[in-house]
Amino acid sequence: MKRLLAALAVLMVAVPMALAAVIGDDGLHKEPWMRDTFKDMREDLAEANAEGKRLMVIFEQRGCIYCKEMHENTFSKPEVAQYITDNYFVVQLNMHGATEVTDFDGEVLTESDMAKKWGLMFTPLMLFLPEEVPEDVAANRAAVVSMPGAFGPSTTYDLLVWVREHGYDSDEDFQRYHARMITERQQDTTE
Repeated sequence: MKRLLAALAVLMVAVPMALAAVIGDDGLHKEPWMRDTFKDMREDLAEANAEGKRLMVIFEQRGCIYCKEMHENTFSKPEVAQYITDNYFVVQLNMHGATEVTDFDGEVLTESDMAKKWGLMFTPLMLFLPEEVPEDVAANRAAVVSMPGAFGPSTTYDLLVWVREHGYDSDEDFQRYHARMITERQQDTTE
């Protein structure tokens, strides 16, 4: 009996630890669907297109409680993680990082300086890029949508779908789309 209780105690500690987001050497949360690239936006877009996926750039920073929230409570949801895996080519950038990034306009800056150039202030922040970006346009200006901050699983999932399906080209803005999806999910559970 004591062995059984000891085993249960170990499991109670191990399971939450296994579900916690992995932190890299740079202090950022890591997901299996994130790509390790040379951080050349033009190359990343070409590779995303070749795979039939959308390019998403996510800025995070060490110690960001909202990044932790996104990873532990939103990206950890199987339906969200699977949708990202299937439909997005994700490049993670560090708001205060020193790795060089090449913008679509050819300018090469550190991650930190690129965040300043793009006018980014908050983390997490996701930029969703279109399939084609002119060479003289910076990523922040080319983005079809940006999502600053931590949002719950249903909002994030709906945004991922809305971007993937080019909802930004329709007459239904994201807020109306999201409200419609909430209503449809509620109807599905009552039927």
